[in-house]
Amino acid sequence: MAAPLAAQEESRPEAPPPIIDVHFHATLESSSLGDPICPNPQQFLALDPRDAPGGFFGWSQEDCSPRLYPAPPGEYLSTLVAEMERLNVTAVVFGDPESVRAYQQAAPDRMIAGTTFTSEPDTDKAAELRRLEDLFTDGGFKVMGEIGLQYQGLSPSDPSVDEYFALAERLDIPVAIHMGTGGSGRANVLMPTFRASLGDPLLLEDLLARHPNLRVQIMHAGYPMIDNLLALLQANAYVHVDIAGLIWSYPIEEVNRYIERIVDAGFGDRVMFGTDQVAWPGLMAHSISIIQNAEYLSPQQKRDILYNNAARFLRIGSEVDN
Repeated sequence: MAAPLAAQEESRPEAPPPIIDVHFHATLESSSLGDPICPNPQQFLALDPRDAPGGFFGWSQEDCSPRLYPAPPGEYLSTLVAEMERLNVTAVVFGDPESVRAYQQAAPDRMIAGTTFTSEPDTDKAAELRRLEDLFTDGGFKVMGEIGLQYQGLSPSDPSVDEYFALAERLDIPVAIHMGTGGSGRANVLMPTFRASLGDPLLLEDLLARHPNLRVQIMHAGYPMIDNLLALLQANAYVHVDIAGLIWSYPIEEVNRYIERIVDAGFGDRVMFGTDQVAWPGLMAHSISIIQNAEYLSPQQKRDILYNNAARFLRIGSEVDN
């Protein structure tokens, strides 16, 4: 005999505290099947140019537990949504509008839409600005990102893209800008316009001076340029950082040192959780556990990083989760 409904309700496990992932990608199903990976590898490999470039990643291939696996073909998005439900995660999802809407349809209450501009030299800028304004005013999009100017050899303060940031400021839309490392050891081969120097957080200063009300999310926390990052955060209170990508793709000791340095400098209310999710559904639980197990963070600091800071930055609610 089935238990009474009230007893069934009481027996259901309580949902975990809410989490916001501010850096998520609407990866197409056909391109979401990456290789298994070991998160937080201990070495970034040297290469010899005489050798074939091989795979994209330069991180060492290690044995680990847990190893992260891609979802079976055709099951990536459904597996991802199930993990989001289990972990109580809401995510800011970046991509082209069609892909982002597919993610929203799969989990309407857990996806916050983000998209960015095209800045190729032959872009019809007026048309691109109209397209973006429509998406942000009538299309339900909430964040401008991921803005990957560093991969194009451009500073975020470059005048050629300033109109897009002016639009975001006028519409009160936060912008998420890739800053920090990239290229996976093969930038010179696969992406010759990428410049590590253009990940310097201080390159945002001219942009912020021109657009003083712009809310900026520095993706990857500008790793590894910690001193310049701290200088920028002290000078500009509207700037936040996400720890996506960084949190799982570098040695765990280095990850913890970098986050701890930001928090110890007094900027614990600027750090936002993120994964840079692209292929491995288990990446969410692994990345969350790094914050939850960080001994240098107080319980309140953990909740701020996992939820409160992003909720405030994105203006998605007035409730603070303790």
